[in-house]
Amino acid sequence: MKVGAVDIGTNSMRLLVAEVRGGRVQWLNRRTTVTGLGAGVDATGRLSEEAVRRTVAVLGRYGEALARAGVAASRAVATSATRDAGNREDFLDRAAAALGTRPDVITGEEEAHLAFIGATHAGAGSPPYAVIDIGGGSTEFVFGAEDVSYLHSVDIGSVRLTDRTLSARPAPSDQLAAAQDQAAGILAAIELPGTPNTIIGVAGTFTSLSAISQDLPEYDPGRVHGSVLTVARIAELVLYLSTLSVKETAAIPSLDPARAPVILSGAVVAEEALRRVGATEVMVSEHDSLDGIALDLAARAAG
Repeated sequence: MKVGAVDIGTNSMRLLVAEVRGGRVQWLNRRTTVTGLGAGVDATGRLSEEAVRRTVAVLGRYGEALARAGVAASRAVATSATRDAGNREDFLDRAAAALGTRPDVITGEEEAHLAFIGATHAGAGSPPYAVIDIGGGSTEFVFGAEDVSYLHSVDIGSVRLTDRTLSARPAPSDQLAAAQDQAAGILAAIELPGTPNTIIGVAGTFTSLSAISQDLPEYDPGRVHGSVLTVARIAELVLYLSTLSVKETAAIPSLDPARAPVILSGAVVAEEALRRVGATEVMVSEHDSLDGIALDLAARAAG
């Protein structure tokens, strides 16, 4: 069954067109475009007109791609920034016109569940799993074996922490320390019910950090997927990224330049999240909530 999934995140817009057969997702078209939809929403409570225009333009191209692919079913979901925005209904109206389908504003808990399904469906590692999904506005933690037994979403992510604490680059040491303290304080709410055998990190912060850590000449999903990052290595990357300007960060060959303003905050959240769950390392996965949406669409169609 050919399906389409769109994730309207706080920082990135993502598209997946996939064939789902036998509980496996085969990617046919996968794209990520950073639009910074949620920049500033933590302070203003609104999506800026400029960010909305950028995002709607990208969603228009995604809608065209879905139409060309002839998908049997599709779903678009909107996450943290849209959840928090006072002008979200106006944005959703414009997004629906661009996509051809109205996005569902999902809770952090549903976001977490979709990430777990997507990250674990291919059987990487061994259960029980802990899946950590760092977004722009929120971070999701999910624990389970064959099914989810714990999930929790917290309002901290790469864009939100940048807006609150880490806007300067290079980052002064006191700002970096404040950001680390803030992230650790918010993440103190996380209490996994057991010890995972496999910890999986999904979404742009983890995948970008893996590519930077490997010093790839360009972003390579095949090299990133299944790679392992240690907490010690992430801590080194936090210190390294804190010394760079946004321009210098954007020049890192394997990093999408549009992620340069927020990747340091993402790295801070990643380090503190792993420390919170007692991890020494994390397996990085390219499979995430988009795959979860695709699998869910196919399951619904099958009845």
